[in-house]
Amino acid sequence: MPKKFTSIELFAGAGGLALGLHKSGFEHILLNEIDRDSCNTLRKNMPKWHIVEQDIHNMDFTEFHNKVDLLTGGFPCQAFSYAGKSLGFLDTRGTLFFQFARAVKQISPKIVMAENVRGLLRHDNGRTLKTICNTITSLGYTVLEPKILKAIHYKVPQKRERLIIVAIKNDLIAKINFRWPDKINRVYTLSDALKKGDLFSCDVPKSLGQLYPKKKKEILDKVPAGGYWRDLPIDLQRIYMQKSFYLDGGKTGMARRISWDEPCLTLTCSPAQKQTERCHPEETRPFTVREYARIQTFPDNWEFCGSITSQYKQIGNAVPVNLSYAIGNALLNALISNEQQVLL
Repeated sequence: MPKKFTSIELFAGAGGLALGLHKSGFEHILLNEIDRDSCNTLRKNMPKWHIVEQDIHNMDFTEFHNKVDLLTGGFPCQAFSYAGKSLGFLDTRGTLFFQFARAVKQISPKIVMAENVRGLLRHDNGRTLKTICNTITSLGYTVLEPKILKAIHYKVPQKRERLIIVAIKNDLIAKINFRWPDKINRVYTLSDALKKGDLFSCDVPKSLGQLYPKKKKEILDKVPAGGYWRDLPIDLQRIYMQKSFYLDGGKTGMARRISWDEPCLTLTCSPAQKQTERCHPEETRPFTVREYARIQTFPDNWEFCGSITSQYKQIGNAVPVNLSYAIGNALLNALISNEQQVLL
């Protein structure tokens, strides 16, 4: 019987990363999340998973020391204090990354995988990412060069990017052969997300969703599929954009109607907010909850708990499931390579 590789996930959210890793073959022995609705979502869909709804500051992971193959998490990113100047573990106190690093120290997994937004690359001129990598290094790991993975290369119909950090224990680095997941050649579109096809076996199910205010809908009615605020008549451009009309920059996400034949722009936590509209191609409305979930490649039977606002937030914060699956396969193959070295 093949060996089961174990995983612990912190800041688990509504399960986008966890589900992808599960599908690739990982056995989750603990998922930690503080948000009640997200925990209820995880429990509803995966009742056998061990979900701990608790502030990570109060968690003790020492019982898992040297017993876990993979530790993952998408910690919220805060600025660090550089008073210590060593850019190590203690310099991150007071941040949620410190709690993630504390878990790394207590668990001592074979591989650590952290994910975050692309902006972390340049946050505080790169010093935040440097601190994160130096901290993990100080705990006995070799940190691979962080990499931006574009979701559209991994069967996700969305232009979403995630920064992925992978670190391997120093005493295993010679035995574990990690390769980043291969890109696929096809780019999936909004049509692939919401209609029957290769990604889904049926059209998207009906569900609830937010609506635009009357005045906003009247303006967005005039935006063509694939268009945005610059496709409006000049007088409406000024009315809608207000002071932003006179600022530099394309602001291409504003008053944006997605077309069927393109991937969706990155979903946000609030589909009706002014700065980042994601309007349906034919109907003048935001995407519904189930449409949101499809664009993030959640299966239709993955149910979300809480208010509509909370459900949008859970989905918008998630790592796309298909991207997680690709990462999971890469991590699993790396751990299998280590087992093969042990057998030799």
